[in-house]
Amino acid sequence: MKNISVLGSTGSIGTQTLDVVRKSEGELKVSALAAGRDISGLEKQVREFKPGLVCVGDDDLAGDLKTALKDTETKVVSGMEGLIEVSTVPEADTVVTAVVGMMGIKPTISAIESGKDIALANKETLVTAGHIIMPLAKEKGIKILPVDSEHSAVFQCLTAEPEAAVDNIILTASGGPFRGYNADQLEKVTLEQALAHPNWSMGKKITIDSATMVNKGLEVIEAKWLFDVTQDHIKVVVHPQSIIHSMVEFCDGAVKAQLGTPDMRLPIQYALFYPDRRPMDTERLDFYKVGKLDFEEPDMEVFKGLRFAYDALNAGGNMPTIFNAANELAVSRFLKGDISFVQIYEMIEKAMSDVDYKDDPDIEEVLMTEKEVYRVLG
Repeated sequence: MKNISVLGSTGSIGTQTLDVVRKSEGELKVSALAAGRDISGLEKQVREFKPGLVCVGDDDLAGDLKTALKDTETKVVSGMEGLIEVSTVPEADTVVTAVVGMMGIKPTISAIESGKDIALANKETLVTAGHIIMPLAKEKGIKILPVDSEHSAVFQCLTAEPEAAVDNIILTASGGPFRGYNADQLEKVTLEQALAHPNWSMGKKITIDSATMVNKGLEVIEAKWLFDVTQDHIKVVVHPQSIIHSMVEFCDGAVKAQLGTPDMRLPIQYALFYPDRRPMDTERLDFYKVGKLDFEEPDMEVFKGLRFAYDALNAGGNMPTIFNAANELAVSRFLKGDISFVQIYEMIEKAMSDVDYKDDPDIEEVLMTEKEVYRVLG
């Protein structure tokens, strides 16, 4: 039996993780859960999976949850201290980091320091603090197991391959709902259109990031840290069917690809049982129905989020943090209807131009950079 903690248990990745647990026939056990504000959803999860510890966003919510769970033995904590407690609970072997945003950094570091393997679904952790996280993981001898479908695909393709043989990481992108749009068309898109992803079922923030292609940019930065490659060896190809999840090109010209139906439970399950595979009740690929696979070059002049990500990766230092924090703020405003779709790009560009650059930021400087981005963008 493997014991896990799940940070972000009521979100898209969190609920799918618990579905993997549900179907694991007792091979996975939940030690602790953390959620933001959905205490109703968290209560249901507690009653089903019976963790010893749960965390919610603040003290008021914790009080409400304690009342709801007074007939159980589950301990309720809150805030960042609570997140860290969930990520370091002694019983857990692996921590699934599925919270959205930079709040995942400190709990991930704490989990690593306490010897937990990380099933990583929080892009921001490596995007903003990869220069700290990866050396620490190596020092502590723990595994960082990618949960994103693209990085999981690369991870699977690299199995049993020598590191020196890798030429290029090739990340696939669906292109989102606006694939093929020009700049004028992007000016007119609505929130409803942006939330209608053609292939994947994801949370709202990640769905918008996919539409802007910022999500693929974050994945490029994350790939640099996960697989120890430079940006010149990370390529992006638009593949609208989302059948090939990503590829690796080797020094002899061979290319390995990992294929499958768009089901996030597959990379989640692979990370939790690595290096083993388990049967899963996912839809299987029918190549007769698939018929053909299409590939296109991404338009980084229209979908500027991807270009900005490469610029941030090239600059290094705290620039990826500036890129990420500006995008988080911009997407939150777009979801509220305060700005247009293309203004997301404008806010990112302004932050990358106006926020002070730091060459080798520590964790506190990373977090201060986020605050400075929010100040500059007003």
